[in-house]
Amino acid sequence: MNLSFIPNLLTIGRMVVVPPIVWLLLTGEYQWALALAVFAGVSDLLDGWLARRFSWQSRWGGIFDPLADKLLMMASYLTLGWLGELPWWLIGLVILRDLVIVVGGYVYYTRFERFEAEPTQLSRFNTFCQVFLVWFVLVRLAGFPLPPEAQIGLVWLVAVMAFLTLVQYVWIWSGRAVRVSRSRRDDDRGSDS
Repeated sequence: MNLSFIPNLLTIGRMVVVPPIVWLLLTGEYQWALALAVFAGVSDLLDGWLARRFSWQSRWGGIFDPLADKLLMMASYLTLGWLGELPWWLIGLVILRDLVIVVGGYVYYTRFERFEAEPTQLSRFNTFCQVFLVWFVLVRLAGFPLPPEAQIGLVWLVAVMAFLTLVQYVWIWSGRAVRVSRSRRDDDRGSDS
């Protein structure tokens, strides 16, 4: 029996729990929303570990794993914004960052060259901060006493990280685009002579 489908199954499971998490948040069932969010987080760690440990990476997983993560984060941020638990300016910044990265990646792919997504260490920390903020809010909503000052600090940490990683990605991929353009120009000059 081939078990290499397990990471993709976990990714699908993460996508499936997004609507129930949103519904549970909107209906005030915060403990159940927290439980599903913890499941989603653990499944994300597990599918990544399994894929790397047993070389079960796939093209499908490479596309849908980050998509599942973004879907879960965007749904959580938008819902927590709707409930007044996160500021709209932060949600706008997080969404803007992701849109710029996705659109930039698409433009790079179509105009310059094919590439594999390569999250930076700073981007990984940004993702951790975003997830931690959601979990912090869910834990607080589920009834555990957490200091509101800590949530304010996390909001600002996520904002700073979103801004820094946006600048970092624009810098890295703009530099790569310039190098590819120069290389093409040099190749064209060489073939003309």
